[in-house]
Amino acid sequence: MSRIGATLGLSLALSGACAAQSLGSIAEISIIDRDTGVTLTPHYYRGEYWVAGRPGAKYAIEVHNRLGERLLAVTSVDGVNVLSGATAAFDQTGYVFDAGERYQITGWRKSDSEIAAFTFTDLLDSYAARTGRPANVGVIGVALFRERRPPSVWVAPPPAPLSEAPIARGSDSASRSDNASRGSLEALGSPARQAPAAPAAQAQSAPPSGAASDRMLADASRSEPAPRAKLGTGHGEREYSYVNHTEFERQQQQPNEIIRIRYDSMENLLAMGVVKRPRPLPPTMNAFPGSPQSQYVPDPPG
Repeated sequence: MSRIGATLGLSLALSGACAAQSLGSIAEISIIDRDTGVTLTPHYYRGEYWVAGRPGAKYAIEVHNRLGERLLAVTSVDGVNVLSGATAAFDQTGYVFDAGERYQITGWRKSDSEIAAFTFTDLLDSYAARTGRPANVGVIGVALFRERRPPSVWVAPPPAPLSEAPIARGSDSASRSDNASRGSLEALGSPARQAPAAPAAQAQSAPPSGAASDRMLADASRSEPAPRAKLGTGHGEREYSYVNHTEFERQQQQPNEIIRIRYDSMENLLAMGVVKRPRPLPPTMNAFPGSPQSQYVPDPPG
């Protein structure tokens, strides 16, 4: 099955994301505000990670492959596959990353050379809501798959040659011994048979249904009260972004790792308690208010 491969020929805006601002083990996932270049800080709250988006700002999902092998990232925004536009599921197409590669997914893929930029916008203006799928607005999911390696083949080394016993020249017994030794050498010295290859992997079971995958990737059914409308991801301006196609065979049917990041405006995160409001500092207190301050030589006038 053809997969989309991210190429290094793109002009990528790489961020200075630190480990504390990235999530994931086999790959680091960060959300970048493209207008400011700032990596959004993830806030852990009740078993989930949240980031605060700025309404109207463009953003990117940055993926950094930490492995020494290729990796497939099936990516969804608001429950929608960012490459195909289908309701997101594990068995769909994704971006393939070379060993150690870092790449920013900046929008909805429109063709091999164009995307529509991700933008933080009101829920009703989000791409998912405009296409009749508003239930999972506010979540970003990345399902990571390792590549299946071909089975290794063991080949037996050739046997060591046998040394012939010393033979008395000209005797019949020596001739018979010579022929017997030569026959043994011919039999043992034949090319070694190659060991059979390891059996191929068993056929995989049917992939989970789209609805089940949606629930695993983005469970946004719980909605906490918030003072303003939720943020979603809009279908922004068209931009140049080139990719090519490659083949990728997954190591297993289920993802090796799933990273899920929820997002909303800072006002809503404060209202929900995801981000704690900073408390104002108390006024400066003087422990000895009745004592005059020490005096030193004043500056001259002017």
